[in-house]
Amino acid sequence: MKHELVLVLDFGGQYNQLIARRVRECHVYCEVKPYNTPIEEIRAMQPKGIIFTGGPSSVTEEGAPMCDPAVLSMGVPVLGICYGCQLMSKLLGGSVAQADKREYGKTGITLGESALFAGIADRASTCWMSHTYYIDHVPAGFVVTAHTVSCPTAAMEDASRGLYGVQFHPEVVHTPFGTQLLHNFLYDVCGVAGDWEMSRFAEESIAALREKIGDKKVLCGLSGGVDSSVAAVMIHKAVGKQLTCIFVDHGLLRKHEGDEVEEIFTRQFDINLVRVNCADRFLGRLAGVSDPETKRKIIGEEFIRVFEEEAKKIGTVDFLVQGTIYPDVIESGAGDAAVIKSHHNVGGLPDYVDFKEIVEPLRSLFKDEVRSLGLALGIPESLVWRQPFPGPGLAVRVIGDITAEKLAILKDADAIFREEIRNAGLMRDIGQYFAVLTDMRSVGVMGDERTYDYTIALRGVTTTDFMTADWARIPYDVLEKVSSRIVGEVGHVNRVVYDITSKPPATIEWE
Repeated sequence: MKHELVLVLDFGGQYNQLIARRVRECHVYCEVKPYNTPIEEIRAMQPKGIIFTGGPSSVTEEGAPMCDPAVLSMGVPVLGICYGCQLMSKLLGGSVAQADKREYGKTGITLGESALFAGIADRASTCWMSHTYYIDHVPAGFVVTAHTVSCPTAAMEDASRGLYGVQFHPEVVHTPFGTQLLHNFLYDVCGVAGDWEMSRFAEESIAALREKIGDKKVLCGLSGGVDSSVAAVMIHKAVGKQLTCIFVDHGLLRKHEGDEVEEIFTRQFDINLVRVNCADRFLGRLAGVSDPETKRKIIGEEFIRVFEEEAKKIGTVDFLVQGTIYPDVIESGAGDAAVIKSHHNVGGLPDYVDFKEIVEPLRSLFKDEVRSLGLALGIPESLVWRQPFPGPGLAVRVIGDITAEKLAILKDADAIFREEIRNAGLMRDIGQYFAVLTDMRSVGVMGDERTYDYTIALRGVTTTDFMTADWARIPYDVLEKVSSRIVGEVGHVNRVVYDITSKPPATIEWE
């Protein structure tokens, strides 16, 4: 059965994924497409509504991103956000001017009457602004429905045509009424029913995978992380013993993780699992490599090579399963999205892959949706809520070149950090937490001797979607204990620091 669809047209905004995530939180399926998606393709998708994202450009610039103006005359409701709002104005005959003062961050706003603001009691609220230009004249047929001290058109609409624009960002948590606004647009303006549920997605996906795969053999790269684990269980439920999981222990996993993965999937799930111990092979390829993008591509390619070699031992294998999720696709530069970092599931694939087809059952899901799907599939909470772990493993948590000695230091430090977070009962309160071995050495004093050793950085963030994140306020006594234990128990470390940078401007991982 086909799901209702809301289309997000991306104009390069940093919050493009977050908009899509918020829509799905409202139980409505949506997809992110480039702003220049052909109008014929958009019509074929039959969206119930369309959202224009923000973007770094100005609509007054030559060559600024523009969608086909026909999108606004399809009879489908459109919500323009920030740049998307200004673009709507420009395409429909309004005008945009440069502001005397940039409006950025939390801003007071006065809300008027609009279907978007239904049920919002506080009409003198705050919102999150990020713009240098503003709409000084709205298009014919539009009315202004909100304003700030510096922005006369904080929201506008032509309700008769289902066209709405907001200069602020309703998708971020800093706009307290943002979720209600999006809900109002989806249900009251677009008229959706809200049919996006994980239990239904699981049933439909398993049935589709069973039909697609038939009686063919499947190979799955299993890292033990949440994404690959959920993908493996989905395929197992679809085709059972036709699936063989290759667990590549590349030596870049967390302490004792290899043994734990083998235990869970062979005993709890009865999945065919082949463990390949090849730490020396990966370390050899990574020797002397410091650039993070190069690390990712080397590891991605080596993963595939290992899969190919193991597949030949197994016999004919038609499908390769990967745990690629939607943020991987967008962040790796699919469409017109900016490349933030290459994911080994996407950007690191070599040109030649010795399989009939790659299957990515989670490709349309965000991280928290993957967790919900895992629970719907009956995977234990202990695995579903396991700490997120990058595809390249500890390779991107060792800054600079990678050696066996550095990995050993990081594994011990990271294990201590995770243990103390668990002892403090903070596992669910912190979205992600881990240690990083920096490439910085500093002077210290241990006993009566001068030392010159490594600095360990601790990273902890709170987040609901992993697209934006705030640094976690871990209690000082917990940080103190972690620091004391790392310096006391881990060799070649004499300094521990805590990263207090949010995303943006930083990413969650250091590389």
